[in-house]
Amino acid sequence: MSIPVLLFASYADAFGSRCLDVPLEAPCLVADLVCVIRSMPGGNSLPTAPLVAVNRTWVREGAAVQVGDEVALIPPVAGG
Repeated sequence: MSIPVLLFASYADAFGSRCLDVPLEAPCLVADLVCVIRSMPGGNSLPTAPLVAVNRTWVREGAAVQVGDEVALIPPVAGG
């Protein structure tokens, strides 16, 4: 089983895709998901604590990811 993760902007560029299928079974923790993503090609582009959204809500690393959840990695943004 795998968990689809949406990628945007610089993360999509780093991984060469707008979506990753992360080889991990749900339920799992966001921290576990990020750990597996770091081990994938392009994973070194992630900061120490990347922003993660589950079902369009910001979550912390201890949050759970369930089957069918929409998961997204949000890159740092700058504004002025």
